[in-house]
Amino acid sequence: MTKIISIVTPVHGPGVRFITDAYRSIDAQELPDGWSWEWCVQEDGDGVDAAVQLPSDDPRILVGSSRQGGPHVARTMAFARSTGQYVKSLDADDRLAPGVLARDIAVLTSRADVGWTTSRVLDLMEDGTTRAFEGDPEAGLLPRGSSYAFWEQHRRPQIHPATLCVRRPLLALLGGWMALPASGDTGLLLGLDALSHGWFSDEIGLLYRKHADQITTHPAHSAGSEWEARMSLIQEHAVALRAWSGIRNASDAPDLLQNH
Repeated sequence: MTKIISIVTPVHGPGVRFITDAYRSIDAQELPDGWSWEWCVQEDGDGVDAAVQLPSDDPRILVGSSRQGGPHVARTMAFARSTGQYVKSLDADDRLAPGVLARDIAVLTSRADVGWTTSRVLDLMEDGTTRAFEGDPEAGLLPRGSSYAFWEQHRRPQIHPATLCVRRPLLALLGGWMALPASGDTGLLLGLDALSHGWFSDEIGLLYRKHADQITTHPAHSAGSEWEARMSLIQEHAVALRAWSGIRNASDAPDLLQNH
């Protein structure tokens, strides 16, 4: 029986122009024997028309639509339609790097103690040049709690949450992405970090496109009352999960992460 890795992608009006590049980056992936991918594209609101930008003869592409709720609500709705035992995040304006899905699968199938993976990122500038994401950790195991420790000190994640690949039961336990106008993926990362070890690959896993229409360019993204509220809730969420997971025996973690 074929095993599935699900890629979940929210898309709104301005981002749909890049979605064919995202598809090409997925279609070029080489997976281990016995594996295939499905791509759950979620239109965030009416009038996005993502399907017309994508091949109509590829049954692995599953386009859905929901009321406008922002990228993290749409991403969670895509997760709700997915079937894979591992779930990979990809924004509509970004591109997967060659080999990343195979690397994610290799880690999660070989390490029962690891619940999620991330990868090195290059920013893709509008002129086609790339820039490195500064401050990556060492490759390998990310011990449970280490991502929160960095975030608490710097108020930003050390690893890029846009590269997350997560075991399905763990993602379901957290309810998907936090329903915030931005930073919902950071909230998910810190939730995952509270419950499980992660893994960082220093091979490039994502080209993160920089452009004028992305939500990170909004003035409220990194300052002001909205930012303060988002950061406060993300911290409260992470602290509560850390307290809850602290009463569990560490030996229970592999059972929590298995797919049933």
